[in-house]
Amino acid sequence: MSTTVKILVESGILPVENVKLDKRDVTVTHPLDPLTPDELKDISFAIRSHVAEHHHGIKAAKFANCSMIAPPKRDVLAALGIPLETGKPPEMLKKKLLRRAEADFVDPVEGNSYYVTLTLDDQKAVWVVDGITKLPETVQPNLTIEELLGCVDIIKADANVIKLAAEVGIAPDQLFCDGWVIGWDDRFPMNKRYQQCLLYARTSPHDNLYAHPLDFIPVIDINAKKVIHIDWPACRVGTTNKVSAPAGTGPPALNGDSFKLSGRERIPPPMQNVNYLPDLMAAEPNYTKSTIEPLKPLHIVQPEGVSFRMVEHNVLEWQGFGYRQGLILSTITYNDAGEIRPIMYRLCLAEMIVPYGAPAHPHARKHVFDFGEYGVGIGTNELSLGCDCVGDIHYLPASFIDHDGTAVVLKRAICIHEEDAGILWKHTDYRVSGRGHAVRNGTIEFEIKLTGIVNTYILAKGEIPNHGIQVSPGVNAQFHQHIFSLRVDPMVDGLQNTVVQTDIVCDEGPMGSEENYAGNGFMPIDLRITKNTLAIQDYDSEMDRRWRIVNPNKRHYSSSKESSYVIMADGAWVVLKSAKGSWVRQRAAFAEHHIWVMKDVEGKNGSERQWPAGRYVLQTRANPPDSIGNWVAEDANESLEATDVIMFLTMGKTHITRPEDFPVMPSEHLRVTFKPQNFFDRNPSLHIASSMDEKSVTAFETGHGVNEVTEVVHTHDGAAPCCT
Repeated sequence: MSTTVKILVESGILPVENVKLDKRDVTVTHPLDPLTPDELKDISFAIRSHVAEHHHGIKAAKFANCSMIAPPKRDVLAALGIPLETGKPPEMLKKKLLRRAEADFVDPVEGNSYYVTLTLDDQKAVWVVDGITKLPETVQPNLTIEELLGCVDIIKADANVIKLAAEVGIAPDQLFCDGWVIGWDDRFPMNKRYQQCLLYARTSPHDNLYAHPLDFIPVIDINAKKVIHIDWPACRVGTTNKVSAPAGTGPPALNGDSFKLSGRERIPPPMQNVNYLPDLMAAEPNYTKSTIEPLKPLHIVQPEGVSFRMVEHNVLEWQGFGYRQGLILSTITYNDAGEIRPIMYRLCLAEMIVPYGAPAHPHARKHVFDFGEYGVGIGTNELSLGCDCVGDIHYLPASFIDHDGTAVVLKRAICIHEEDAGILWKHTDYRVSGRGHAVRNGTIEFEIKLTGIVNTYILAKGEIPNHGIQVSPGVNAQFHQHIFSLRVDPMVDGLQNTVVQTDIVCDEGPMGSEENYAGNGFMPIDLRITKNTLAIQDYDSEMDRRWRIVNPNKRHYSSSKESSYVIMADGAWVVLKSAKGSWVRQRAAFAEHHIWVMKDVEGKNGSERQWPAGRYVLQTRANPPDSIGNWVAEDANESLEATDVIMFLTMGKTHITRPEDFPVMPSEHLRVTFKPQNFFDRNPSLHIASSMDEKSVTAFETGHGVNEVTEVVHTHDGAAPCCT
């Protein structure tokens, strides 16, 4: 059966006027399955149909996002047969799980934004709109990839931008830009969608544009598709290196001559090419071919296949762990000799902010919330076998909604593979006839790799940057931070968890005392985070501080200590470096402290405590009501002991840029590990068989690396080596 409906479209953006939908069964194999491409199309169709019939004031629909609304936590655990407490049977599912979704869209004609929830009627195989809510005029959904890409067309259509670029020698075909969120700029009303366009030039189609920044920044109205203002950043001049603008680092009034108020002359862009593509590097005048020999191939081979298996589309089982893989890891459990032990309900990055340290206007606007203002999904690129992922790889797809309601599908968005992380454990008995044993296996940790191209701006002749470094003549890479918020929704041996803070302290007894004669004593001291006045904590390196998620109802058979998982993130803890009360602190309270603990609160549309900077982050000028500081305050009368708690961990890197970061930044690694403590009876890897890799050889034996020594090597008294 086919249904046709008239669709409201924005001319030039949405290419179709009619959409045909074939009604069909929608098969979902897991209660947390993400929306399929077909579901995304069906949902956009349902929203347009509903709007056409019931909301005639909406002139057009430009979709910003669409995602699945997870069922209630206890219902999901019941459906999957995961117990609420280790050792007890799982709850029976008492009601049917509903398949639900939510979406945000913009009416670019009227400038309004809307939030929609829907429920799948699986009997009729159609999505039904539960309700459409018009958002306050000061609230905006995330920017989209189409809006980012559209910036170039908008600036190239502006005669003034073309004229200003020509004045410093840049032709229209050389002009490019990066669209950026505007951050905080209270000169503009909050009821419109803005972007600031960071301008660059290119000397050839694939030239590194970031080597050629321009000296002005247009501001555009996204829905109107026009340039509404030009900003002229000041420079630093003279022996005092003061800002050239008479008003200092603050923004000039919109009704003034913004170029004159910058207090400087025009700055032609640096035109020295600094490329990273091999063919373009070879074409540069001062190019010197490297004399370093290429690396020999390194192959990762698993002749017997992988040790993990995919039970369903997105359900992974590996060495006793069963969890759902994607940008969100859900329902992580351990099969402990047939007993299912819950560990994590949900683990994911919830927000990221990149604040820049240059105070002069308009650079102070540059503090991007990559998750809340853009969405990590639209920034995902297709992975390549043998390049991004090496070895035996299993890929998972991802899909998200386009402006016109169609689905954008990435077939290789997520790769799953095993990595050799070295020896898991090893011991050799040095005694006569002693034996040794070694086990090699991977480890499980949350790792973030930071790479890419640093953001650049132009330097005036002779200017010395205070808040960046000159990475190429006339090119300034400003200092900045990458700060992540990791949302941890634990269920260590069940949902009744407590967070415990542990400091390692010297014994109170002084050296020479009865209790600490040699002065060497130290021990852990615990602080149980049981109420909201203790819920905000910070890392202390002197105390070697760490945090555990414990289950008070489950204790180790020998130590009698509570079953727990400890959070290890040495070197990863970072908070904002900006001043108290700064714009960025007023928008990103989560980045002011390392640890936030609170109860999980579920509402009709899932957890109400998902996004630490709020659901709607674009162009905010304060921490919204649905953000992390308010959640802690709301727990004033709540106990955080043995309950369904969640944590937000703040970590990242402060990037003091280097010339070595240009034109492409080498990878920086950020790691967080969750390790069992008093969770297992003993080392859980004892059951893993030791292995000898038959493909391993000595590098410099005769025969160009082929090991011709075939006899088994023994220890001095005849004991076998550790891998036997």
